[in-house]
Amino acid sequence: MRASLIQIGVDEDESVEARRRRVASLVREQAGADLVVLPELWTTGAFAYESFEAEAEPLEGPTYEAMAKAASDAGVWLHAGSIPERTASDRGSAAGAGLYNTSLLFSPSGELAAAYRKIHRFGFDKGEAVLMSAGTEVVTARLPSTTLGLATCYDLRFPELFRRLVDAGAEIFVVPAGWPERRRAHWTLLARARAVENQSYVVACGTAGTHARVPQAGHSIVVDPWGEVLAEAGADEEILTVDLDPAKVATTREQFPALKDRVL
Repeated sequence: MRASLIQIGVDEDESVEARRRRVASLVREQAGADLVVLPELWTTGAFAYESFEAEAEPLEGPTYEAMAKAASDAGVWLHAGSIPERTASDRGSAAGAGLYNTSLLFSPSGELAAAYRKIHRFGFDKGEAVLMSAGTEVVTARLPSTTLGLATCYDLRFPELFRRLVDAGAEIFVVPAGWPERRRAHWTLLARARAVENQSYVVACGTAGTHARVPQAGHSIVVDPWGEVLAEAGADEEILTVDLDPAKVATTREQFPALKDRVL
């Protein structure tokens, strides 16, 4: 199973529509892959808080349409990162009510296979924590050869979610992110920890460059079920391609059956 992670920057001089076209083109170029993954909130930037409201769109809005078509054109499973999703309940309601940080997964035919609303919101007393609502559903998606577990950025710090995903059958965690450079050591450590403790792959796609005056970590990473780093990007825009073996999950769990020894 070949996965391609498209690590892009969010250039504030580039319009959202221009970025959609650029990203769609990059997705189409990955036609030989099985799974393509984009970063978190790549239409706005994860730290461009003032843009969330302005650029929020309905689930089946312009980003949905562009990415569905790109997935179909390339014939790939596309985890299209996440968008600031506006729901009908947002109209006339308090700030954050009805806005979600929502990930979209499309099938090779361009159909929506799953949508995940980020559960753990970053920002403490500002940012996502006040500008967006929290999701409540643990989401997995069945592919022909494996099951994906969906998580987003800050979720990586909360191991309970990943246990829930494993219990739901996940073998590969897909984690789009807008992780900052100043906490890059945490990014690598947490990705490996989630892989080791759950004996699963972690496919984590970050953002390059700087936006909203926050340098991004980049360093998209793929970790195998034994915790070995299979591939890691640098800090700049890059497409990281790596081959995964879904059968390795079962083999690892059989050879070192730690998950069976869970007590709590």
